[in-house]
Amino acid sequence: MRASSWWRRPSAGTALLLAVWLNLGVGQNQPSAQPGGDKLKLRLAGYPRKHNEGRVEVFYKGQWGTICDDDFTLANAHVLCRQLGFVSATGWTHSAKYGKGTGQIWLDNVQCSGSEKGVEFCESRGWGNSDCTHDEDAGVVCKDERLPGFVDSNVIEMQVDENHFQEVRLRPVADGAPKRMPVTEGVVEVKFKDGWARVCGLGWGPKNARVVCGMMGFPSERKARNLHRTINKRAAKSKALIANSPHSSAASKLASNIRIHSVACAGNEVHLSVCPMEFTKGNVSVACPGGVPAMVSCLAGPQFSHINGKKRKIKTPSKVRLKGGAKTGEGRVEVLRNNQWGTVCDDRWNLQAANVVCRELGFGSAKEALTGARLGQGIGPIHMSEVQCTGWEKSLWNCHFKNITLGDCKHSEDASVRCNVPYMAYEQTMRLTGGRSPTEGRVEVAAKTGNGTWVWGLVCGEGWGTREATVVCRQLGLGYAKSGLQETWYWETNNVTDMVLSGVKCTGNEMSLSHCRHHAVVNCQKAGSRFAAGVICSDTASDLVLNAPLVEQTVYIEDRPLHMLYCAAEENCLSKTAAKANWPYGHRRLLRFSSEIHNIGRADFRPKAGRHSWVWHECHRHYHSMDIFTHYDLLSVNGTKVADGHKASFCLEDTECQEGISKRYECANFGEQGITVACWDLYRHDIDCQWIDITDVKPGNYILQVIINPNYEVAESDFTNNAMKCNCKYDGHRIWLHKCHLGDAFSEEAEKRFEQYPGQLNNRIS
Repeated sequence: MRASSWWRRPSAGTALLLAVWLNLGVGQNQPSAQPGGDKLKLRLAGYPRKHNEGRVEVFYKGQWGTICDDDFTLANAHVLCRQLGFVSATGWTHSAKYGKGTGQIWLDNVQCSGSEKGVEFCESRGWGNSDCTHDEDAGVVCKDERLPGFVDSNVIEMQVDENHFQEVRLRPVADGAPKRMPVTEGVVEVKFKDGWARVCGLGWGPKNARVVCGMMGFPSERKARNLHRTINKRAAKSKALIANSPHSSAASKLASNIRIHSVACAGNEVHLSVCPMEFTKGNVSVACPGGVPAMVSCLAGPQFSHINGKKRKIKTPSKVRLKGGAKTGEGRVEVLRNNQWGTVCDDRWNLQAANVVCRELGFGSAKEALTGARLGQGIGPIHMSEVQCTGWEKSLWNCHFKNITLGDCKHSEDASVRCNVPYMAYEQTMRLTGGRSPTEGRVEVAAKTGNGTWVWGLVCGEGWGTREATVVCRQLGLGYAKSGLQETWYWETNNVTDMVLSGVKCTGNEMSLSHCRHHAVVNCQKAGSRFAAGVICSDTASDLVLNAPLVEQTVYIEDRPLHMLYCAAEENCLSKTAAKANWPYGHRRLLRFSSEIHNIGRADFRPKAGRHSWVWHECHRHYHSMDIFTHYDLLSVNGTKVADGHKASFCLEDTECQEGISKRYECANFGEQGITVACWDLYRHDIDCQWIDITDVKPGNYILQVIINPNYEVAESDFTNNAMKCNCKYDGHRIWLHKCHLGDAFSEEAEKRFEQYPGQLNNRIS
């Protein structure tokens, strides 16, 4: 939490400017370039628009400004689109088609030949020299194809106008009451350059309250006829100083410093500053005659609602979800259709659509709408395109959208969101110390002593892993986990030496380490700071998924002679009964298939161990960079393993990549191992250990399960998609796989049907 104890939400600006941000190098021949190596920024803005079109804006000398359409040509648009990361331009617009900008008009009479590296190399009247108005702002339409290797944030968001208020917060009416998170009600306060001020409560309505609640991370406002009286009664129970009448001293105090006279929101805005409003004039003696400041009371979503210490359960499963985000309330948007989850194409994706998603999931309004698979690519179907919402819809499915046809969209265009979420002050109870940077260090947590005071203490490193580190990084707002460390003796120490938490076990989805299971009484075999838990956090993470259809297409049975299985036996790739076989005579029955493992995350998947610790296997003559990379299991109806296999990472490398992506990892000549983003590693069905030994399995119906990175050895942005399941039918001679899918690809209803298909219950062929 900030220095102030009141809860506030960072603002994003006054005008609905939707922007794609990127940094561009400034040419040396640009006389107006800022000294010290500062970067020139460009963005597309305006509304409505798609992510590859908009008003062109340039950030120069600390201020955003536009380009005039005088003498503008397609050659100018080509240069600008390439700077924005697109291959070329398909057109340009004049006369402020995407709305009028604000601030400076930085460039006028721009004349490019089309071959320049940037607009700063084109001829013009010079920076800030223009006779245009914002009615003449130029725009561009870029070809929706990215330059290979070009990386930008692809963020559509509100932009800050520093001349307007910058933040909004709720100040609790009961100043002396114990603060309980989240703060759901209070006086609305807005921050100007010179400090905080209030809004007049006269004429304040539920639509205004809905916008404020959305900014605070809440999906809706609380319906109350006399909100001031309700809030004051609630505050009175805490015996705090309250404004119980317009004539009280507290009321006078609250009514002071009112700088906004009235606000008239439509209710679907994502920020209060977008709403029409009147500011208090300086010559008015009473800013809010007979009134009190605007107050709101918000309803928290299920994730943040606590009744008797327990979270409120979600009654109806949502048909929308977020995947792959580092923080609560952010991720790739996925929707459920025909019992199968799929993604949303980013064509026409904007804040209004993102707003509907956020509120539907129990969060507040949208903070950012992201395009270009900013939070990782999905896999499987793409269910929606060109989604258009008003902001009032209860579900994204109520918005107008187009169905996807073949070739319309790729997963590189998956839409994502970042939502406003309630401030919970989780980071106040944890800190990192001793690390080389703010994103790493030894984990210290605040613990309450017997006399009621709070002290900092260490977390026992025993059993500490990637999932626990994931929760810590999320709680501190530091992104994804890169590593969970069980020993931290190599980092600097301080005077904090006592272990206050041990036996921590997290699923990886918790918002705070306090939500994870742990010992009731500290029990740590290795005490001292050198054995305390530590983390390394990162802005990005990998995400591995298996190509499920390929498993179904390539499965078969092989009776392989024992004399060809000596190396496999050495690496424990056969069932235990193989040791009792009459070697080298006889055979083993193997269920074989290919595994194609894709990295759809935003960071390369690298083995945890460095090359110095890889294990050489003489029989197969290769290095294992991970002891266990995948588990292969054949399960009965009750989940019991009837046969299993495992796959050490013989060699993690890039077999193939998406168009425009270069391979980075190759195992030949003791090369670096890993899987690059947007590449995949193929383990063919005909290589050793790419099987399950089913020699002892009786005919029947089973479930084939494949789990990647089963021990969570390497951090990923999403572990829920690491498992793949198939219905498996074996008649003693042949084998069939049906409905192969990732573990999180089906609806709950479809998953139940999958586990109980005909013939499964009696484990016999139907």
